[in-house]
Amino acid sequence: MNSPASSPPDGPSSSFAIPSKRKSTGAASSQTLQPSNQRLAGPDNKRPKFNSHPDQGVPRMSKVLGKRPEIVDLTRPPTAFQPHKGAKKLVIKNLRTTSQANDLARYYDATKQELVEALQAIFEQKQPRQPLERLYRGVEDLCRHGVSKELYETLRERCEAYLKNDVRRAILAEAGSSNIDMLRSTYKHWVIWNAQSTTIRSVFSYLDRSFLLSNKDFQQINDMAITLFRRIVFVSAQGFNPGVKTLDGMCDLVDYDRRGDTRFDPALLRDSISMLHVLNIYGKSFEPRFLKASKRYYEEFAEEQSSASLKSYISGCEKLLAREDFRCNAYNFDSTTKRQTMDDAHFLLINNYSEKLLDGGSINKLLDENALESMKALYDLLRLSDIQKRLKQPWEEYIKEAGSAIVNDTSRGDEMVVRLLEFRRSLDLMIRDAFNRDDEFTYSMRQAFGSFINDKKVMSAWKTGTSKVGEMIAKYIDMLLRGGLKTLPKALLSDTKDRIDAEQSGQAATGDEDAELDRQLDQALELFRFIEGKDVFEAFYKQDLARRLLMGRSASADAERSMLAKLKNECGSNFTHNLEQMFKDQQIARDEMTSYKAWCEGNGHAKSSLDLSVNILSAAAWPTYPDTQLSLPDDVATQIERFEAYYINKHTGRRLTWKHSLAHCVVKARFNKGPKELLVSAYQAVVLTLFNQIESQPDGFLAYQQIADNSGLSGPDLDRTLQSLACGKIRVLTKRPKGRDVQPTDTFTVNKTFTDPKYRVKINQIQLKETKEENQETHERVAQDRQFECQAAIVRIMKSRKTMTHANLVAEVINQTKARGAIEPAEIKKNIEKLIEKDYLEREGGAYTYLA
Repeated sequence: MNSPASSPPDGPSSSFAIPSKRKSTGAASSQTLQPSNQRLAGPDNKRPKFNSHPDQGVPRMSKVLGKRPEIVDLTRPPTAFQPHKGAKKLVIKNLRTTSQANDLARYYDATKQELVEALQAIFEQKQPRQPLERLYRGVEDLCRHGVSKELYETLRERCEAYLKNDVRRAILAEAGSSNIDMLRSTYKHWVIWNAQSTTIRSVFSYLDRSFLLSNKDFQQINDMAITLFRRIVFVSAQGFNPGVKTLDGMCDLVDYDRRGDTRFDPALLRDSISMLHVLNIYGKSFEPRFLKASKRYYEEFAEEQSSASLKSYISGCEKLLAREDFRCNAYNFDSTTKRQTMDDAHFLLINNYSEKLLDGGSINKLLDENALESMKALYDLLRLSDIQKRLKQPWEEYIKEAGSAIVNDTSRGDEMVVRLLEFRRSLDLMIRDAFNRDDEFTYSMRQAFGSFINDKKVMSAWKTGTSKVGEMIAKYIDMLLRGGLKTLPKALLSDTKDRIDAEQSGQAATGDEDAELDRQLDQALELFRFIEGKDVFEAFYKQDLARRLLMGRSASADAERSMLAKLKNECGSNFTHNLEQMFKDQQIARDEMTSYKAWCEGNGHAKSSLDLSVNILSAAAWPTYPDTQLSLPDDVATQIERFEAYYINKHTGRRLTWKHSLAHCVVKARFNKGPKELLVSAYQAVVLTLFNQIESQPDGFLAYQQIADNSGLSGPDLDRTLQSLACGKIRVLTKRPKGRDVQPTDTFTVNKTFTDPKYRVKINQIQLKETKEENQETHERVAQDRQFECQAAIVRIMKSRKTMTHANLVAEVINQTKARGAIEPAEIKKNIEKLIEKDYLEREGGAYTYLA
């Protein structure tokens, strides 16, 4: 206590006077030095000032008071100052007895020791004994003292030793026998090391920002921590290396995911991939190992699935590729890994098994099932390997095979066009939804349609000699124009996507009935375009149009005009000239009837109960119809004679030929349940009026022969007429004996018990139906017209060329007549011989010469 200066005890926890450049005040100072418990930042900082405290017994004097006499407080106890005894001894505590340089050295050594102990505490996952701020200040003092390199080396050596001796040993100790256990242990200690290195960086932050930032020879602390962990855990060859099993564990996790194993840990895989990215060993160490394992899995998967059906194989490949893509995106795989993985999968699953994917039989089965999703998946798979174009060949072969089966099916001829359109519709949907609107597949489809529609096997199957498809397309359009959309199956109607496409292209929305009908006509014209022999279509379309116009059976006049415009745009004005004339004749006939009625009123003819309407037809424009003799009722015959006299008088030089087979009328009939109006043909009307002769006879009947004699009908016409009246759904006559066929021995009576919910009953549907004989005659007439057109083409060509070889002439004739109908070279040769016989041509050597 009485010693001039006492030394503090040794040890790291001792407090030292902070070195300062300020001089000591000396031993005679009246102040008492108090030790400070606050450590300053460094040797250059100023020592904090100590305030001088005057003696408690002496009152503080103000400078303003000057030399006023002191006021003595007699209430205070007496002070220790006793003048008669002299001054007491002054004791100064912690007086520095050593030099300032020694204090600095001891301070730096103690700071180093504190940092070493702090590192050890961090490695042991404990809180350092000294505050982190004090440790940071210590690092700053050491760096300013010029020992930054030494401090860095110490830090690196301590971290390396810890990772080698403690972390590596802990990883191996905690890892089980499996690779995934090793992965889990490695990642656990990586997380711990990450937290430890973060604390170390915060303590040594001044070293990081001063010495290491400007020195390229040394890594920064974060990079050093990553490098040491990578080298010791994943790269080091000393002893057992946990890095290999760690990487294998990651591959095992991926394999668990691929096989649907419940041991798969998605979080561990995601975090492990992130760890490898940070350690910068993803591309060099993990990616090659992962790609190799993936290839083995793809080969195994493809071999297992190759024995399954094409649909199963496509589905399996699609799901696998989707999972691979998801995994790469969800678990932080590198983009190059994803690209290489998908490329390997495409090659091993698609390219190596392209023969299976492009097998015609398997593809035909998918198309027959209309497996839209499977075909889309197949197209997408092939497109990934850029071999989708190879799908065109089996696609085209399937269309030819399926289309030929439809057009050659003689048992379902009436359904041919509907089936073709349904087939075409399914193919269009396949191209739109599965093939991504690929134009090449659309072109292949059209090529295939043109091939099987014009195949010569079709003509031989139907034994027509001309295009059966053209005939059926004409009948289908007739069905549309007579019955509208209600005659169509739902599969042919537009769906939502079709309506959207129509609106985007500026067309009327197909939700409108007229627009939908127009679209269906366009679909039929699509088939019409494939036909080489359009003359067959023209002949049958003209016949059907004539029936619709003469019997008023068109569902829409606008649709009729629209169809005519479409045909004109498609085939030219020559093709539609006669069709347009038919419409003009209808208008002329209406005007003619108005004029006739005015004439009748002007000439005083009494108004008849019979309302006559006559259609004047141009013989050249309308189809040809057979002439039949029909015994008309007297009042009808009178009206016809009057109109004929009017017309011949008005149009000198013209002659009328009455075609009673196309006539129709309304007959009023009385039955037990009430009167009815029967809409019948002229033939049916003549037969029904014959029964007025036996109305008074209760059991009266007419025999087959009586009806034939009095009506003028015979043969098939009479049989069909009687069958429609007595054997159809609507039976206004009763036949005896009962049966569906009419025999010459049958008798007929009026069915007085006939009933029908409608007042006006249609029975003349027979007029709209074409007989087999009429059908055959039309085909024969078309074939004959082709011969005439062929001869006309030969004469026209030779007249312009004068001389041509046989091969060139045949080629030119085929080129000029293919729009109307394909003619075989053998037929062309026969026509050339006919023209030689008629002296239009002569043969000179190997060529033909035109004779003027």
